[in-house]
Amino acid sequence: MAAFTESDDLQAATFTDVNLTGARFVRSNLSGVILRAAEVAGADIDAPWLLAGDNTLLVNGVNVAPFVDAELNRRFAGRELRRADTPDDLRTAWAAVERAWSDTTTRVAAMSPGTEEISVDGEWSFAQTLRHLVLATNTWLGRAILGIADPFHPIGQPHAEYETDGLDMSVFAPTKPTYDEVLAVRADHVAQVRDYLATVTSADLSAARKNPWSPDYPETVLSCLHTILEEEWEHLRYATRDLATLS
Repeated sequence: MAAFTESDDLQAATFTDVNLTGARFVRSNLSGVILRAAEVAGADIDAPWLLAGDNTLLVNGVNVAPFVDAELNRRFAGRELRRADTPDDLRTAWAAVERAWSDTTTRVAAMSPGTEEISVDGEWSFAQTLRHLVLATNTWLGRAILGIADPFHPIGQPHAEYETDGLDMSVFAPTKPTYDEVLAVRADHVAQVRDYLATVTSADLSAARKNPWSPDYPETVLSCLHTILEEEWEHLRYATRDLATLS
């Protein structure tokens, strides 16, 4: 079975009469890819950044991105508030996030013991997803908004590129925590966002901040909060997708 990695430069390559049935693309840049006379029945595309900015996805000449957005809003009540821009609306948006995750955590508790630790197709388990959201809160609330120099909780789950980007892995615990520990730390971090939003003002939202991954890139408190909301809804989507498979 052929395997291609980042060392293989396939930019602008042409594939003609090639059978890619069952091929899998992970963390691959397929922007601008053109498919002509392609058989795509049963194809499964997961594109987290599809709805960012003015991105489009054309299928038979139709931009399907708005339809994807609308359907996800229908499936996940409250997701449509992820771009809220006033203190009251942000508080409402976060309450919706809390309800959605509470319902999903309850669902996991009712499934077979150990479900929370099962990986589907190499993706993060439910427990790992919660740990990554701890990291996201530490990054965008702790470091970016609050300016905490060392915001990371050792239970956090770094993304795949964290180590290869030369970032410090020693801040994370070398052993896997128990699920009860994950739930407790996650609950504390959810409360941190809730408590911050409880007193945030319109003036606070427009305050300048630095992007925690690219300090030269400007952010505002509001854009940082939008990233937190985006992380929450995207990872809930991943989690429910995999739980459906496990069910």
